[in-house]
Amino acid sequence: MSSRTKNERPGNNSALQQARTNLNVPVGLELYRWMGLSRAIEDKLHIMKRQGRLPGRLVTGRGQEAIPVGSALALAAHDVVCPLHRDLGANLIKGITPEEFLRSYLWKIGHPSEGRDSDVHIGDIRRGIYPMISHLPDSWPVALGFGIASSYMKLGRVTLAFCGDGATSTGAWHETMNMSGLFHTPNVWVIENNKYAYSTPVAKQYAAMSLASRGAAYGMPGVEVDGNDAFAVYSVVKEAVDRARAGGGPTLIEAHTMRIDGHAVHDDASYVPKDLIEEWKQRDPIVLLRDRLLLANVGQPTLSEIDKANLQLVENAVKAAEAAPMPDPAGMENEVYAPAEAASWMLLPRCT
Repeated sequence: MSSRTKNERPGNNSALQQARTNLNVPVGLELYRWMGLSRAIEDKLHIMKRQGRLPGRLVTGRGQEAIPVGSALALAAHDVVCPLHRDLGANLIKGITPEEFLRSYLWKIGHPSEGRDSDVHIGDIRRGIYPMISHLPDSWPVALGFGIASSYMKLGRVTLAFCGDGATSTGAWHETMNMSGLFHTPNVWVIENNKYAYSTPVAKQYAAMSLASRGAAYGMPGVEVDGNDAFAVYSVVKEAVDRARAGGGPTLIEAHTMRIDGHAVHDDASYVPKDLIEEWKQRDPIVLLRDRLLLANVGQPTLSEIDKANLQLVENAVKAAEAAPMPDPAGMENEVYAPAEAASWMLLPRCT
């Protein structure tokens, strides 16, 4: 039995070791760009919340950007992703623009729900994004359905779904895992183990040394990865995506990270040991990736240009979103139920 505690980072595995020794610079720059854009948007939202410019709540994934970005970048355009409330980067990669995201947070029109839903409940099945469901992991049975449909219709489409560590204690999670393994579905299941389910630490959630170890019980590989190493996440998920597309079935991935902020902006996370937060703050995924790119002879001016472009995108998005109109109350009942042809996932790009 391993002596590693649940709060420790995973040990090296072959994919992680390779990721640390070989850096694909073009992929690394893409990871850096999307992670930086996600962070820039959420940093701006924090400022706006303090200024009273956000009408509702604020939930962020600051410090966890490597997981949604590294995972979504491994997908093809015709694949499906089921993100969480901390997975802004996955939404961005799949086509949600910064302006659409800001409009959603400001309850404006001009984003997929047209102001009928707000903040992190954003998605667009036409772009391969199943909107986030607050009750976790209720999107996992839906992702399983996408996987079964892809197999049955021979679409060659992979569905990636995220959940947190707390969600793995629910019946829906275990039922989904059982059926996914049984039917050999083309799914990639990613657990964002950020050490707390709201205020409950992992030591009070499960007895296993790792959540990835549950994969074997359901007939699929279980892999642990350092969730703050963007390239390691990308490498592990890419391998799982390729395996699923080739008919190899599902993979369960446990990505270790830490929730740096509270559950949401209203939560000061006073129940989390300060030294644990400080330890993980030293492993900021964007800083780690930046340092690796610099070691790979990417010049600081190149990275600074990416940072500058991201900040400009965010400022433009805020201006446009704040100037956008509110929804017309007369149309609040429109599109509550989408017509079948609009709701069908068959509108997604066909696999080639």
